[in-house]
Amino acid sequence: MYYGLLQERGCKCEKGKKCTCDATWSVTVDIGRDPITNKRKQKELSGFRTKRDAEKAAAALVTELDQGTYVQEKNVTFKEFVKTWLEIYKNTVKISSVRVREHESGRLMRYFENVKMKDITKKMYQDALNDLQKANGKKKGLSYNTISGVHSTGRMIFSKAVELDVIKNNPTQFAKLPRTQKTVEEIEQEEEVVKYLEKEELAKFLNTAETQGLDQDHIIFMLLAYSGMRAGELCALRWSDLDMDEHTISITKTYYNPTNRTREYQLLTPKTKTSKRKIDIDPDVVKLLRKHRKWQKEIMMEYRTTYHDGDFVIAKTDPLNAGYPEFIKTIENRMRRLLKLAGLNEKLTPHSLRHTHTSLLAEAKVGLTEIMERLGHKDDDTTRNVYTHVTKTMKKEASHKFSELMRSL
Repeated sequence: MYYGLLQERGCKCEKGKKCTCDATWSVTVDIGRDPITNKRKQKELSGFRTKRDAEKAAAALVTELDQGTYVQEKNVTFKEFVKTWLEIYKNTVKISSVRVREHESGRLMRYFENVKMKDITKKMYQDALNDLQKANGKKKGLSYNTISGVHSTGRMIFSKAVELDVIKNNPTQFAKLPRTQKTVEEIEQEEEVVKYLEKEELAKFLNTAETQGLDQDHIIFMLLAYSGMRAGELCALRWSDLDMDEHTISITKTYYNPTNRTREYQLLTPKTKTSKRKIDIDPDVVKLLRKHRKWQKEIMMEYRTTYHDGDFVIAKTDPLNAGYPEFIKTIENRMRRLLKLAGLNEKLTPHSLRHTHTSLLAEAKVGLTEIMERLGHKDDDTTRNVYTHVTKTMKKEASHKFSELMRSL
């Protein structure tokens, strides 16, 4: 392997004596020939303090060339590569996942947008993660979970860059997620589990939906509360997914419409493999569904020439958009209105009804595994926490009842 001449740059020391200035050494190494022009290609390594350091670096490079592990890093910027990566990534996942990755890579863009991929170091990447956690003026730092999502995207980007020989080393490899150190007071004030409606509160909420709700409110929240479905799964639900005789619902898809433009909705595959499921529903819900179906057919007849017949269970009823699936945002707004009318916690969301469903099943002594299957979870810490909280309370009540019994003897 051919070594270029070692050159001493900027040295003004007397020849033959030890160098005491800030001169640096460089070395040029042949790295092969261009496959098109057959011209010799060379790599210059520079900035070494001593001749020995330059020679060691050259030797290491030659070893890589001999072993076939040498990577000629590309002069591509982070912004340019992210665009390339997203084009590859979008062919392997749902559009909703692409949107998430675009958003998360955008958070890294402020640090690396015009920086060459090969120049991004481990320290630079770690500093970016740390900075995301810090408060900046009136703006709060990002949460641990949000930064974790950004880091996941960062690892995917740089791993692909290594795979494509754009860079040699992955700067995300040993990065650590920053954690905020909480005070004792903050830990003590943290709530043990996610908020949900107690049995009596749910009954009050559903009664409010029936007596003071807007069109479809009662059926919407009965379905969410009695099935544990996600709001997106409800919006995507079709009549063909229901078996009224067998009292079952097949959940096979979810609604996606990030722009909230009525006619630009998409139906995507479920969130996870376990999200595809068939669940039993209560006869009272089936009775309400039959009533709702009859009412919906009247709407269809009223707008027979313009009705979007997508077979949706929960469909819009306004003249311009009748038949199109309802927005998730509309369900969130409707729930907030009903909670206020019922004098209940207005911070609860449609997703809270999944936690409510979990708590009531746990109270009914349904096992955690069965609950997970019903909710379409392979595993979920929040569901587990709700279940543990409820069953712990039940065990305490059992102990209390035993003590009362013994005292009465």
